[in-house]
Amino acid sequence: MEWRDQGVLLTMRKHGESAAIIEVFTAAHGRHAGVVRGGGGRRMAPILQPGAQLDLTWRARLEDHIGAYTVEPLGARAGDALGDAAALAGLSSVCALLAFCLPEREPHPALYDRSVALLDALGAERWPYAYLRWELALLDEMGFGLDLESCAVTGRREGLAHVSPRTGRAVTAEGAGDWADRLLPLPGSLLGQPHAPMGDILAGLGVTGHFLSAHLAPSLGDKPLPAARQRFVDRLHRQG
Repeated sequence: MEWRDQGVLLTMRKHGESAAIIEVFTAAHGRHAGVVRGGGGRRMAPILQPGAQLDLTWRARLEDHIGAYTVEPLGARAGDALGDAAALAGLSSVCALLAFCLPEREPHPALYDRSVALLDALGAERWPYAYLRWELALLDEMGFGLDLESCAVTGRREGLAHVSPRTGRAVTAEGAGDWADRLLPLPGSLLGQPHAPMGDILAGLGVTGHFLSAHLAPSLGDKPLPAARQRFVDRLHRQG
């Protein structure tokens, strides 16, 4: 069995004396693990960094074996973010969430393209907003997408102010009525306003964070969301 593809490195852990086991996200093969011989050594350390773009060849005797990777670097991203703590935390959050959420060996080409575009924009202006939109796309891809087109109660498209924490449907202030204090806020950043201030983006991350932790994570077992995601949000809060 053999295939060749490009992918984003999500995780790396040492295996034995000199090898490493990596997980990558590729368009055609999804989240896919494999062994890199010599990957635990110093020569490969600069290459096997989270977020790195790699040219990959995977080989195994049988398809269900973990197999072995031959890797060639196409571009490093972690080094580009060393001067921007928020961007570096965002990169870690993207890689951790993908490793946490994605089913093994199941292709998600649209999410792959969106993830690569986000990582390529690392540290650029409006990067936190792009990250928020990426989390919305992740929820949608995993089957927990929000429906923010119209009010779940009145059917109106104007005046949307809340999100149901149970269904992910938008609700107007009128439709919320006495239940408003039990609903999540619906900030403009979730409605496609790219120039929303940081406070608005953080409010949006509060909403996506609820659906990641209260809906998506329980569907995957008992493990909590990766801590890297909260570290990123905390960093944005400190940055203001």
